[in-house]
Amino acid sequence: MGIVTISAPYGAAGAEVAPAVAQRLGLPFHDRAIPAQVAGRLGVPVEEAEANDETVVRGLWRLVASLGTMPDPVGGVVPGAPLPDTRAYREQTERVLAEIATGDGGVVLGRAAMVVLADRADALHVRLDGPRERRLAAAVARSWRPREEVARELAANDRAREAYVRHFYRRDPADPRLYHLVIDATAFPVETVVDLVVTAARGRGIGR
Repeated sequence: MGIVTISAPYGAAGAEVAPAVAQRLGLPFHDRAIPAQVAGRLGVPVEEAEANDETVVRGLWRLVASLGTMPDPVGGVVPGAPLPDTRAYREQTERVLAEIATGDGGVVLGRAAMVVLADRADALHVRLDGPRERRLAAAVARSWRPREEVARELAANDRAREAYVRHFYRRDPADPRLYHLVIDATAFPVETVVDLVVTAARGRGIGR
């Protein structure tokens, strides 16, 4: 069925666009299932995998605020087990991404999937972006929180996600050469962005 990877900094509507694209294409959306699967394989609570997902700060993994808790669908975690190092998380995440791509496919948000799956002919790699001020305005409008609070969260989130890709893959996640399609998601309604991604995916033979 193919796979769509979506990279989106804070405020670029990734959390809205990615599941909508998956629904339109008839594909599963794998966002929160990935850290749960990694947790099951490493024998740690799912909260540990989520806290270590996509964030490198001072050589340690920290919480990505956009991820929430969820039941572990694979089960079998071992509470109190020694926490594996960051390389183990990265390697298991790469394995999960490869299995998704070779299996039923789907839509993946983040996790440097555009780098991990760069060589797959059945993939579409998408970057949603936009000027910082417009991303900030969009995030404030969606959350109804104080602008200063959202601005701090945006800056921290952008730094963390860029650090993850640079640290492990020596790539700039904003590099347009990593993607088939780059969209200023702050310039269009979410529905239009979804239409653009779905059209591009179908053009590459992805979807049901």
